[in-house]
Amino acid sequence: MPTVSFFIQALDGVYFRLMKKPQQNTSLPDCPVEVVRSAKRQKTVSAELKNGVLVVRAPAELDDAALAPIIEKFRRQLAARMRPAPHSDEALAARAQQLNKMYFNGRLRWQSIRYVSNQHKRFGSCTPSTGTIRLSDRLADMPDWVRDYVIVHELAHLEEANHGRRFWQLVYQYPLTERARGYLMAVGLEEMADDEP
Repeated sequence: MPTVSFFIQALDGVYFRLMKKPQQNTSLPDCPVEVVRSAKRQKTVSAELKNGVLVVRAPAELDDAALAPIIEKFRRQLAARMRPAPHSDEALAARAQQLNKMYFNGRLRWQSIRYVSNQHKRFGSCTPSTGTIRLSDRLADMPDWVRDYVIVHELAHLEEANHGRRFWQLVYQYPLTERARGYLMAVGLEEMADDEP
């Protein structure tokens, strides 16, 4: 299932980001909306996809006219973040070959590159001795430029096993490295390496 970001909108217009995993992939136009009002809730409106229903929690005093555009915004955000099933391992291998040509002059060789479901604390791993690259299947639902960074990162390990200066020189050939690392840090998958230049 894709990870879907929802936002809590404070009545003063401030947004707070939450990550939710929908229970079921539902097409948005048919997705029913359930509004739950609470006297305890004073300033925020939140939403989550639960069993195919967009559950919106709102302050009791917020009228339907004021709530309607907020719900519509949640629906648009949900539609923008829902993605099809993860890309195939074949598509991943093809993209790795393209990136190899772009950033490594096509010189790298590996045995396999595939998505795995058992990487929860890291986004990828490479075993240079066997030429095996594994990426967390969570990356399949992230933006392409983030996935490309991780592929380049793991490809660089085929030449440099550690995270030394030479390794980072290889990785930083990819122009969106800093942006992608920031994205991964925000979702808790990237840890800053102490030995980075």
